[in-house]
Amino acid sequence: MGSGMVTNQRQADNTDFPTLSDKDRAEAIGCLYDVALDPARYEALLDHWESAISPLRARADFAAPRLLDDPQIASHFRRAGEFLDRIALSEDPDEIDAILAPFDRVAALVFDQENCIRAANEAARIRLNLPEKARLGDLSINADDIEAVAATVRLLIHDSDKDSAVLRVRSRVEGHLIVLRLQRHLAADGTPLVIAASNEVAWPEGFCDILRSAFSLSGAEAEVVRHLVDCRSVNEIATQRGRSVDTIRAQIKSILAKTETHSQLELVRLALSVMDMTSLTLKSATGPRVVSGGDGMLKELDFQSLVTPDGRRLDYLVLGDPGGTPVLYLPLDFGLVRWPASAEAEAERRGWRIIVPLRPGYGLSDMVARSTDYDAALTADTIQILQAESVTRCPIICQSGDFYYAVLLARQNPEMISAIIACSGMLPLTRREQFERMDKWHRFILAGAKYTPHLLPFMVKAGFLLARKIGKRGFFHSVFGNSPGDMATFEDAEVFEAIVTGSDTALSDTHCAHEPFSRQLTSGQLGDWSDEVNALRGQLPVVFMSGTQDPQVPLATLQEFQRDYTWIEFHLFEDAGQLAFFRRWRDVLDRLTALIAE
Repeated sequence: MGSGMVTNQRQADNTDFPTLSDKDRAEAIGCLYDVALDPARYEALLDHWESAISPLRARADFAAPRLLDDPQIASHFRRAGEFLDRIALSEDPDEIDAILAPFDRVAALVFDQENCIRAANEAARIRLNLPEKARLGDLSINADDIEAVAATVRLLIHDSDKDSAVLRVRSRVEGHLIVLRLQRHLAADGTPLVIAASNEVAWPEGFCDILRSAFSLSGAEAEVVRHLVDCRSVNEIATQRGRSVDTIRAQIKSILAKTETHSQLELVRLALSVMDMTSLTLKSATGPRVVSGGDGMLKELDFQSLVTPDGRRLDYLVLGDPGGTPVLYLPLDFGLVRWPASAEAEAERRGWRIIVPLRPGYGLSDMVARSTDYDAALTADTIQILQAESVTRCPIICQSGDFYYAVLLARQNPEMISAIIACSGMLPLTRREQFERMDKWHRFILAGAKYTPHLLPFMVKAGFLLARKIGKRGFFHSVFGNSPGDMATFEDAEVFEAIVTGSDTALSDTHCAHEPFSRQLTSGQLGDWSDEVNALRGQLPVVFMSGTQDPQVPLATLQEFQRDYTWIEFHLFEDAGQLAFFRRWRDVLDRLTALIAE
């Protein structure tokens, strides 16, 4: 990188990394494929992962922090991530229909705690011979198995430590085995439900080829998987395929090794999950978005476009007065490119031209190649935009982790940057405790980027798809629910419009910036760049305006920042969190007025 900033993500040469127990590994893999099948299961993965990985962080070297260098875990994360892209995210207004929507080919039911079947798809009614108003006892399976299903439904509804199960039951109609996968689901009104999906499916055309490609299986091995999914015994498979029992057992052993599963049941569950995932497709894009407009309060603004020296499209917005005094605004990795309508109007009244770059991979700004240094591209793009706007010198307003990029810009172009106001700014995290005291969502992502960067892409991709599925309001309430200041800020009508509209550059019906989001976190900002920050001392004003309810940088961490950087000007707001800019923008603009006047 241009300023000499380095990341401390270099890995130790030895392979003696902390690792998960066999039990935690198996449960993590199960949660992983649950999320790949349904991003709404994301928080269950988050909670399990945190309980398993937290003790390992204490044993990892903070200076060279990669832990869990587990090829088995890594390969499952990579594979699940590849299939995650295929998920169709339904926006069906009927909640029960939405629950069943992904199971368009498999027999699927929804049980309530009274053992009533609240809903069943057409496949279930046909293949399981269900009447219109059915109960669990109406299923065409053996009586003993009915009780086993009932007991499992009760367990999933009432035991918060267990949320999924796989059962094998015998059909009364044909006498063959059926695999039922059961999973707890909490309805919007808080009612606990259980989704049950069976394996009675038509084997998708070309699915053997998918298994062969995904797991390096031979054609014969893929056919054995097919028979196992159909619940056939080893003897039955041997007879059907004209092979000896020992040959089939040897093939199953090879399949378990290649798929990194530990039992035939786990293998069947994996195959069924992959089958569901490959049957789903993302909605087709509706065309490029070229205008930023809100719900009525925000002005509709055109994106400006440039072409970079390497031929990429580069977009940006101008808020406020198009001919006014320039101010560079860095919109965070959530792509928050719009301000509340009143704040944009105030910027115009004060005669400010707020220049907002869209970093690579956001909106219609083209993504950089994997071999390209993302930080270097982002800063070069920003300078190109400033030059296109004929800016020779300006202050920066930035949010949270974007203080890192503000420092990069100030170090590389000292003559161009006159001051930095960091709203809820994050300085270099140099203590393990600064990760541990974050709220769980922020810790999950940032500690993941710090300690297990090779697993981060799946975590981020699943989080983005969860936000698309449950909506930005639902996602925000999950992530910021423990910060009353942020919750109150978000529910302000102008703030809500600005955040939801602005973040379309990161996530919309047609766009998902999960890759650049991950690239930013693993490129440099979680290393120790404190020398670069201190190099600005005496060179330009640096002002932090932070909320004490910030779930990422809580008060104890802010106090450490104040002790470590006594020369930085700190303003703390007790009624604000990470969205301090959106809550206290008037204070920010007043401080900016004074800085511009100096």
